Amino acid sequence: MNLRVPSGLARALALLVGNPSADRAVPPTGFTARLTVFTAGSMAFLAVFAIAFSLATGRLADRWSAELARTATLRISAPVDQAAAQVSRALTVLEQTPGVATARALTDDEERALLEPWFGPDLPLDTLPIPQLIEITETAEGYDATGLRARLQAEVPGAVLDDHTRWRAPLVDAANRLRTMGWVALLLIGAATAAMITLAAQSALSANAQVIRVMRLVGARDSYIARAFVRRFTLRSGLGAAIGTAAGLIAVAALPGDADAAGFLTGLGFQGWGWLVPLLIPPLAAVTAFFATRAAALRTLRSQA
Repeated sequence: MNLRVPSGLARALALLVGNPSADRAVPPTGFTARLTVFTAGSMAFLAVFAIAFSLATGRLADRWSAELARTATLRISAPVDQAAAQVSRALTVLEQTPGVATARALTDDEERALLEPWFGPDLPLDTLPIPQLIEITETAEGYDATGLRARLQAEVPGAVLDDHTRWRAPLVDAANRLRTMGWVALLLIGAATAAMITLAAQSALSANAQVIRVMRLVGARDSYIARAFVRRFTLRSGLGAAIGTAAGLIAVAALPGDADAAGFLTGLGFQGWGWLVPLLIPPLAAVTAFFATRAAALRTLRSQA
C-alpha cells in the first residue's frame, strides 16, 4: 500500500534533509555559522525574559485589581481622648452598612509594619499623632460609598473613607503598560534576529561567490543554490534558539520565588501553562530565519547574476 505524503510536509522534509551537493556552497563552520548560532541563542535567551516579564506584569495587574477592588480603608484622625470612642462608633456604623463584609481596626504592630518602609522599624507610634486605620472588605454586591461617607461625616467627624479608586486604576494601567512594553520588546528581538541572520546570510553568499559562479556554469538554478543557504541557516537558527531558550528557562527558574520576600525579582517567572510559552521560541526563530535567509539569498543572487 502506497501512502501519499502531503505536498507541504514533503517540502518541509526535503528542506530538512537537504541536498549534499548544494550544501557544499555553504561553509559548515566559520564566522557566519558561529554568528548565526550565537545571535539566535542570545535573542532566544532575551525573549524568554521578555515573555516572563510580560506574563508576570499581567499577573500583577490582575492581582492588584483583585486585591484593591473589594477593599477600602477608613482613616480616623481624632484627639487622643476621643480616638477610641470614634473608632468604636465607626466599627458600629460599618457593621450596620449593607455590603460591608468585614471591618476591623489595625493594631499598632500592623500600622508599624505599614510605615516601616518609610520611617524604619523603630517608629514610636505612641508619641506620634498617627491616625487609626480600619480595614474594610466589601461583599460582591458592594456598598453605597456616597451614603456611607455621609453617615460617617455625621456620626464620626474625624473619619475619612478611601475606597482605593484613585490607586487601583493607575496601578493596573501601569502594569498593563509594562506588559505591552514586554511584548513590544519581544517583537524588537524578533526583528533584530531577522536582521542579523540576513547579514550573516549575505556574508556567506558573498564569501562563496566563486563557488556560486561555478555552480551556475554547470547549470544550477538560483532556487537550487538558495535552498542550501535557507536550510543551513534555518537549522543553525533553530539550534541556537533551542540552546538560548533552555538557558533562559534555567535562569528564570533560578530567580527568587514568591516565597522569597527579600528577592528583588520576586514574582518574575512562569506559572502553570506559562512554562510552555517559551517552547514556541525555537520554531519561531527557525521560521524567521527561513524567510529572512530566503529573501536575502534570492536578492543577493539576482544582484550577482
